[in-house]
Amino acid sequence: MYKRILTAVTVIVLLCLPTAWAADTSATAAILMDGDTGEVLYEKNPDRQMLIASTTKLMTTLVVLERGGLGDVVTVTQQHIAEGSSMYLKPGDRVTVEELLYGLLLCSGNDAALALADHCGGLERFVAEMNRKAAELGMKNTHFTDCCGLTDSEDHYTTPRDIALMSQELITKYPEVFDYTKIWMENITHVTAKGSSEFGLTNTNKLIRQYEYATGLKTGSTSLAKYCVS
Repeated sequence: MYKRILTAVTVIVLLCLPTAWAADTSATAAILMDGDTGEVLYEKNPDRQMLIASTTKLMTTLVVLERGGLGDVVTVTQQHIAEGSSMYLKPGDRVTVEELLYGLLLCSGNDAALALADHCGGLERFVAEMNRKAAELGMKNTHFTDCCGLTDSEDHYTTPRDIALMSQELITKYPEVFDYTKIWMENITHVTAKGSSEFGLTNTNKLIRQYEYATGLKTGSTSLAKYCVS
């Protein structure tokens, strides 16, 4: 049974800090988890189902990394072009899976998410895999309907606790994800209809620039979900 989602500012943080550390936040819901042990150090409405915007892309990343093939080349089609955050792909561009991950995790490209999902068997199959992985991780209050979180759908939701579980799995199983998420700006080159083209990506996570100890992980925002971060 679908539970009504409360839409408000959400903060999800995953760090390793002493258990004596205390916190407070004005966010509607939050959790602080030790990334190594899974110990919860702080929580505030941790199981409240909420809209999650582009923090969805953490599961997209997890499913893509489990599949492998970072060097695979993806040809962009019109179906991959999306509203909202973008790495400005154009139909006919040829981009590797790894380059798409840069676009996914730095500038939160919805086009990158759609191209990756299509490459991994199609959007419907990919979303089914996202939900299968969520169930495997014990994310009991999560359901995905897309791979990017662009649509504020009442059927697309999770909780701070579930995002913490997903984030812990990602950084524990694939620590190389920090090679992407710790970058503030990056130039990548891909093949277009007019030849090779280089363009710059800037991380949507301003903590990477403003706080020297930040290592990631993912931001998200829509008009209804407000501001989310893991």
